[in-house]
Amino acid sequence: MPEVPRIVVLTGAGVSQESGLATFRDLGGIWSQVRLEEVATPEAFAADPARVHAFYSARRAQLIEPGVQPNAAHRALARLDAAWPADFLLVTQNVDDLHERAGSTRMVQMHGALNRVRCTACGAVTPWREQLDMRTPCPSCSRTTLRPDIVWFGEMPMQMGRIAEALAGCTLFVSIGTSGQVHPAAGFVAEVRDHAHTVELNLEQSAGSMLFDEVAQGPATKSVPAFVDRLLATL
Repeated sequence: MPEVPRIVVLTGAGVSQESGLATFRDLGGIWSQVRLEEVATPEAFAADPARVHAFYSARRAQLIEPGVQPNAAHRALARLDAAWPADFLLVTQNVDDLHERAGSTRMVQMHGALNRVRCTACGAVTPWREQLDMRTPCPSCSRTTLRPDIVWFGEMPMQMGRIAEALAGCTLFVSIGTSGQVHPAAGFVAEVRDHAHTVELNLEQSAGSMLFDEVAQGPATKSVPAFVDRLLATL
């Protein structure tokens, strides 16, 4: 009987786009509306924390809008996570909570999460769904030193050791809804090509499409459930 593949799935903003959340790098995406240097760097936070807090508070509020719900792609990946009997890790570049709400558990949010805050004084990380500003006290130490628990440009992504271990051991790597422009995630496919079968599912070709063994284009809500169904049928 053939060995069950050890899977790493990488997801980007394209997975959540059909849930009503804006992507970053497409025409009309978030970075076409605001300069990243003004809201997504440590320097921006030091220079104008009120603006940075307002930007992320608005994005956090978007997550609880009635129409923003996990879509068929999120649910399919949660189903794969629950059913897959071998190693599985979902690595998401997204900072929304839609994978979590869909039921995924073997997961890393490498760029952080909108619904968490981190204290720069005591280091405590706290679940957070409310507005946040410069006057908000840390629940652990009461200092007004909270920041979004988001990885900004120039900072190290989270849980890179766990991600590296999963990439080194995987035999199937699937990239979904990502532009292939942001490192280190953009380099994952090159890391695994010598020992894993690689698949890209995207609305359109990414910057690294030529590196994948298989490429399929189409909406995530169609391509991801179909791919998951095929995988589960092999068990």
